[in-house]
Amino acid sequence: MAEKLGVYICGGCDIAKGIDIDALAGLVTNGKHKALCPVVKTNPVLCSPEGKAEIEADIAANGLDGVVICACSPRAKWDVFEFGKTQVNRVSLRELGVWSFQPDAQFPELNMEQARDYVNMGITYLSKSNVPAPEIPSVNKTLLVLGGGYTGLNAALYAASLGRDVILVEKQDQLGGKTAAMYKTFPTKHPYTSLEDTGIKDLVAAVQKSNKIKVLTSSELEKLEGAPGLYTATIGGTEYPIGSVVLATGWVPGSNEYLAPLGMGKFANVITTKQLEEMAAAGTIKRPSDGKTPQSVAFILDVSKCMEGVSYEKGEACEPVEELPAAEEGEAEAKFVYPNKESAKHVAMSSEISSLVALKQANYVRQLAPDAVAYILYDHMMVPGINERYYKAAQDDPGIMLSKAKVTEVKEGSGGGLLLTAKDTLLGADVELAADLVVLPTTVVPVTAHDPVINLVYRQGPAFPDLELFEGYVDSNYICFPYETRRTGVYAAGCVRQPMTLALAKDDAAGAVLKAIQCVESANRGVAVHPRSGDLSFPQFNFVRCTQCKRCTEECPFGALDDDEKGTPKPNPTRCRRCGTCMGACPERVIGFANYNVDQIGSTIKEVKVPDKLEEGGPRVIVLACENDAYPALDMAAMRGHKWSPYVRFIPVRCLGSINAIWVADAMSKGVDGVMLLGCKFGDDYQCHFVKGSELCSRRKENIAESLKRLGVEPERVEQYEVAIDDYDQIPGLISKFMDEVITKFGPNPFKGY
Repeated sequence: MAEKLGVYICGGCDIAKGIDIDALAGLVTNGKHKALCPVVKTNPVLCSPEGKAEIEADIAANGLDGVVICACSPRAKWDVFEFGKTQVNRVSLRELGVWSFQPDAQFPELNMEQARDYVNMGITYLSKSNVPAPEIPSVNKTLLVLGGGYTGLNAALYAASLGRDVILVEKQDQLGGKTAAMYKTFPTKHPYTSLEDTGIKDLVAAVQKSNKIKVLTSSELEKLEGAPGLYTATIGGTEYPIGSVVLATGWVPGSNEYLAPLGMGKFANVITTKQLEEMAAAGTIKRPSDGKTPQSVAFILDVSKCMEGVSYEKGEACEPVEELPAAEEGEAEAKFVYPNKESAKHVAMSSEISSLVALKQANYVRQLAPDAVAYILYDHMMVPGINERYYKAAQDDPGIMLSKAKVTEVKEGSGGGLLLTAKDTLLGADVELAADLVVLPTTVVPVTAHDPVINLVYRQGPAFPDLELFEGYVDSNYICFPYETRRTGVYAAGCVRQPMTLALAKDDAAGAVLKAIQCVESANRGVAVHPRSGDLSFPQFNFVRCTQCKRCTEECPFGALDDDEKGTPKPNPTRCRRCGTCMGACPERVIGFANYNVDQIGSTIKEVKVPDKLEEGGPRVIVLACENDAYPALDMAAMRGHKWSPYVRFIPVRCLGSINAIWVADAMSKGVDGVMLLGCKFGDDYQCHFVKGSELCSRRKENIAESLKRLGVEPERVEQYEVAIDDYDQIPGLISKFMDEVITKFGPNPFKGY
């Protein structure tokens, strides 16, 4: 532990205008921490070269093993306040103190009370911290690429170009995937107006030529066991040492029967874009009903008709839809029943892919059936970026007609043709359009929606968890950390991550490879990957007190923990993201980190001075704020001049999932009047950097409420709020609401004064 600390208080950036920094230093020098803090100094500009030099000199002269910097937010000047192996703790007197302080006429000295609390909290926090001693294994750096299609081939070549050995596994007997069956692709170079070859043959040749890439066709990953840098992949009965994995297994087309409301399965001349692609690759476009070349082809982009009145039935397999009895006059029209939610969601998916495929295949019609007219009927035409040029080229083609329209019915016409009824057109009126061939979007379903693919030997199972939440896609944090999955060391690229064009898939392959390499290099140094990139710490377990309850192994968002036959956790350091969820889950409090643990936060909470009576200094509220969204939002709010109650004290936590119930108990037993938990949004549209942290905290809060009731304390005194990083302007309102609706309503904590 840090046993010899230097405390440095900055006066810059309005801090000295808001508080008496010399008096604050005197409180430390003459206070209960004086023996722990032999050096206590103030400085007008602590981040100046002179200020930093003074700290470095004190470390050398006094043998300090810890430095408490009382100045600006730890998110500012982080590169300035680094002193080698000497531990540093940052106390935010600027953002959480002076800049956001809201004066109270009843208690004019609250600014000093607040500053004193924060300094004491910072000293105690650091005194309970140790320098992490990471485990540094001897890692293997070979990359395993699963999938020999366009994305996988690019990934293998990127990795090889960076000097990495690659094992490329393809389920089929040849490389190329679905791209090998494509006729053409969208333009990728100037002037971005014409179709291009896919280039798949050249990619395959380059991979087969590379001496860094071992190709295994007609093969599957039977199992993957171990951890990043230490994996063993079993392929065809042979074991290969692996560092990390790029998952590029692509997509499969969804069941056509979910397009039944638009005539799929009922009319032979209603086909999908996949079927038209196959025709074009064969060199011709013909009507399935009679083999004739169509004179008019209609592409329908909006498939919302397929989603009207959708209801879901339980079931794993994708059975054909069931059409309900026809509606009587005056009743709603007949609806369709889908066997499961996942299938229906894929039908509804609309993206630039549908738009670009329609534009591309309209050009197929112009090339392979020059006398035909192509109609593109869309609700939203999505052609972001340079693809706008391709869209404009289609507009200039007299044989391609584009219109905003919602197709409400497809029915049989004359001579095997079809009649389309559409509303909300550019003309405004409802129209009826005749077409020889109707083409509907192919639903893009990731392979992982139906096949575990990865076959992990993990305590939490062989597949990625909660895929239903992501509609089968494995990318678990698409907003902040693309390519990441719920399994450290496995990075997704291409259409297994989200629907995308070949150009985007090529970029995706590069991104996933860089992530995979970064993961191995991090494991090689004993540090964490994102979000706590470079973190040297790792959870430590007191197995003597472990009761084998298995909560840590079950709740870890990333499956970092296995267990033995008794249920005792078996750590895997290189799988761990250092979120602390296991620490928050443990009822026996036997899990912690060297520099972040239950006692550390509990002791920090106890440093808040709580008046015995409200009239002696007002209430006190502890705010536990996640470091990824809530804490940055606090900084942003303060920087923009927002103020909030002087009665709150903020403590950053790695994730709300790391919050242990004992911290709330400590706060309540001390007489704290309320606890606010500020963290990321959870649920289907979650924003948590650690996926499950906020959701787990919400579940645990229910247990905390029951405990508070038994103690005679109102459970409303502990509340969780969802705060995104850009919700900074809402924070003062949340705090005011809590103070008004909880603290004022319920009055002082009944334990106050004990």
